[in-house]
Amino acid sequence: MSSLFTRSKEYTRSRKSQSDSPPSSPSPIAKTLRHERLSRLEAATAPSSGDSSYSDRASSRSSAYSRRENRLAALSSRAEEESNRDYKKVGFPHLYESALSENQKLKSKLQEAQLELADIKSKLEKAAQQKQEKTSDRSSMLELEKREKRALERKLSEMEEEMKNLHQLKQIHTLRQMNEQLLAENRALTRVVARLSLPAKPSESEEL
Repeated sequence: MSSLFTRSKEYTRSRKSQSDSPPSSPSPIAKTLRHERLSRLEAATAPSSGDSSYSDRASSRSSAYSRRENRLAALSSRAEEESNRDYKKVGFPHLYESALSENQKLKSKLQEAQLELADIKSKLEKAAQQKQEKTSDRSSMLELEKREKRALERKLSEMEEEMKNLHQLKQIHTLRQMNEQLLAENRALTRVVARLSLPAKPSESEEL
């Protein structure tokens, strides 16, 4: 009897645990096994001597076990139906709403990631363009600086050449002045020599 009660409790527990899973109808194999258990129980409790009182008690026990088994089966079936109903009412919509919400979150995150990627790409392109412009500007500035440097060097060489020419001109002018001065001195000396070389008159004639 205790083993039968234990089996009934285990059967009820298993049926309740199955109520949390998706709905499923009792299989014909389970029904057949239940009828076989009842038949074996009746055969085991029946006496071999044919005592009517013992047979009545056994039959009453068997009927009680049968009623208990039927009641447990009815309760299990009712619990299964309620769980199936609750699962249909709550399970599928809840799962659908949860999946839909998760899908929306993923779509939102994907859109944010795409926008961020586009922003980063735009910044990179802008930075590359600015770098290219700076490089071209720098190249043009370097070329302009080179031209200005060459022009300054050329002008400096011309000025140095002019300075050399001026120095030479000054030297020439100084030499000309010195030459003219020497010529003047030479003429003066020539006149002095000419005066000194004139013949002197007799002193007597000077007295007369």
